[in-house]
Amino acid sequence: MNYLKQLSLGFLLALGLVLGASAQDKQADYRLGAGDAIKISVFQNPDLTVETRVAESGAVTYPLIGAVQLGGLSIADAELAIASKLREGGFVQKPQVNILLVQVRGNQVSVLGMVNRPGRFPIETGNTRVTDMLATAGGAMPSGTIGGGADVVTLAGIREGKPFRKEIDIPAMFITGNTELDIPVAGGDVIYVHRAPLFYIYGEVQRAGSYRLERNMTVLQGLAQGGGLTIRGTERGLRIHRRGPDGSVIVVSPEKSDAIQADDVLYVQESFF
Repeated sequence: MNYLKQLSLGFLLALGLVLGASAQDKQADYRLGAGDAIKISVFQNPDLTVETRVAESGAVTYPLIGAVQLGGLSIADAELAIASKLREGGFVQKPQVNILLVQVRGNQVSVLGMVNRPGRFPIETGNTRVTDMLATAGGAMPSGTIGGGADVVTLAGIREGKPFRKEIDIPAMFITGNTELDIPVAGGDVIYVHRAPLFYIYGEVQRAGSYRLERNMTVLQGLAQGGGLTIRGTERGLRIHRRGPDGSVIVVSPEKSDAIQADDVLYVQESFF
């Protein structure tokens, strides 16, 4: 029993060390942002222990050295920045600075639209990407009566002081293997998942209604989504009502192999023969 108890204690201790190391790695990768609460301490200098918050400008005010720009720096680089100023000012000869991230408030990304858990989420590591944030938000909503979340998501934010916007086709990225499109996010970014495109079908079909438009879907596949024609329906009477570039509605007589477009309305007429 004692042997088993010692094994259990040893396992728990090892697990604690692994989890602690993982947490430290995440903190080391994290870049400070506006609103983050941090605790700064200097070895053998208890009077220099300060709890503060990173201002909107990215700076913190610290005893003896005044304002220090920490926004955008990793924890390690922020420690070096404070140590350098303490040493250069002659306040501490060999400063050993430690910064503890108390509360994450800055460097958050908003994930909005058709996702399972919309909200604001912190960037936990320095290489967090669009798909990481989508996973944190529970992913796009599955298909349903309103179509669920679209395959293409929009990323908006600021890059190099200028507005930034990019549309990212998530399935295409993985199908082609072009993961370069899975770009890193930055604090203040917004990821928006729009409603998936729909098409509509009515008339002499088994299940009239609205359906999610899958990529490269043909008219024949759209009819199959509606359960096919009724015994009174005819493919010769098939029409598509489509909104043109100027907003007007045009009527098209399609082939079964033609592609359906977003918001198309398929109408199957009744056969009179």
